Amino acid sequence: MRRKDREVKSQTQIDEIIKACSCLRLGFSDKGCVYIVPLNFGYTNKEGKRTFYFHSAKEGRKVNLIKDNLEVGFEGDCQVSIKTADKACGYACYYKSIMGNGRLTILDSVEDKCFAMNQIMAQVCSKDNWKIDPKLIENTLLFKLEVECISAKAHLE
Repeated sequence: MRRKDREVKSQTQIDEIIKACSCLRLGFSDKGCVYIVPLNFGYTNKEGKRTFYFHSAKEGRKVNLIKDNLEVGFEGDCQVSIKTADKACGYACYYKSIMGNGRLTILDSVEDKCFAMNQIMAQVCSKDNWKIDPKLIENTLLFKLEVECISAKAHLE
């Protein structure tokens, strides 16, 4: 990381940044092109093992890419604001962000899918004890990203 003064090293602060993000962007490699898609997500950190959870339709470009290559990059940001100035070079962007890479796994069991959906709901509305109807998630693809590498930055006022 070039700007070491903005690096966030505290694992607790990294988790706080993740919890403040409203979406996570996944980056896929698609035959020499980069395909980036913003997604709602859920999150767990169990004994330092970070996992993101996502839902999707069962078909489409993203699903084809998941099946072709399980390795992805990710990015999330929050608390983004612009400091204005009288001169262009005086402007600044304040933010907190995370980025990294990991490996995707498509979830098969009803139990895993219900757990994932509860994590997604917890991220969206801070409630994670939903009673998920298995029939409702039958036609939904649920998958997880196990984080292999993560970094975080913050530039605040």
